[in-house]
Amino acid sequence: MSAADERAVNGKRELTEGLAAQILDHIRDGGLAVGTHLTAQGLAERFNVSRFPVGQALQLLAAKGVLLHERNRGYFVSSAKDASPETLGLAPRDEASDVYFRIAEDHLHGRLPDPASEAYLKDAYGATKAQLNAVLSRIAQEGWAERRPGYGWSFSPMLTTPESLEQTYRVRLALEPAALLEPGYRLDPEIAARCREAELRLLDGAIETDTADALHERGVRFHEAIIGASGNPFFLEAVRRINRVRRLLSYRSMIDRKRYRRQCEEHLQILNLLERGRNADASEMLRRHLEHTIENLQEIRPILER
Repeated sequence: MSAADERAVNGKRELTEGLAAQILDHIRDGGLAVGTHLTAQGLAERFNVSRFPVGQALQLLAAKGVLLHERNRGYFVSSAKDASPETLGLAPRDEASDVYFRIAEDHLHGRLPDPASEAYLKDAYGATKAQLNAVLSRIAQEGWAERRPGYGWSFSPMLTTPESLEQTYRVRLALEPAALLEPGYRLDPEIAARCREAELRLLDGAIETDTADALHERGVRFHEAIIGASGNPFFLEAVRRINRVRRLLSYRSMIDRKRYRRQCEEHLQILNLLERGRNADASEMLRRHLEHTIENLQEIRPILER
């Protein structure tokens, strides 16, 4: 096998395993019950990829026991749904993530041509076709690039300044505390337990060792989990849209990780209040938590403006 062929094979494997890990997180964080039917079309729309790689990822999860495959019926969540990507041996998409962050940095510095052809991006970042497709699908899902009809990709100028990142937090400040006060609010105990486990793991040392990608996802999952428990899908959809577009500067802000211990501790306090049914207190705690984050943005502004 030539070096080029080997890179292509590795790129496809990374795409499949990366999607499998995303689907598994979707199952766990969404609290999907055993027996829930997963469709390739629905997942393709959620992760903004074609049905083929989703099909490959579903096959992989079925082979690892997370899903059950029934002939002519499809894939269903199995009783092994609480397995983690790490325990299943799903390799992180290191090379694809490297390409992603390099494109992100170049976009923040205004170094990308607009529009940029896929051939240019492939050559400029040394990516395989599979890796580039995965990265561009992720970027499109996050909302800072879109395919141009007939020619390449355009990258959005939105959310490339510290001011725009602060604006997203102010919108969250208006939405998230209100979601905790919805009359039908119910936080599933299993979801609460997974959130607590993730926070304790960070406090035990993962704050310093996790990637920026993993740190960002941990925060996103926590906030989307407690907002999703509101029973009001409009709160959750609004927060998800904001989370998709704020990633660029959020990643850069993680260069300074000193504030994460306080954030983890505040997350745990909010969980404790919700589990005790003290939603009004939890809502106020969440408001203060987001206000602290906005204050921290001013302290790390030099990092965001690099």
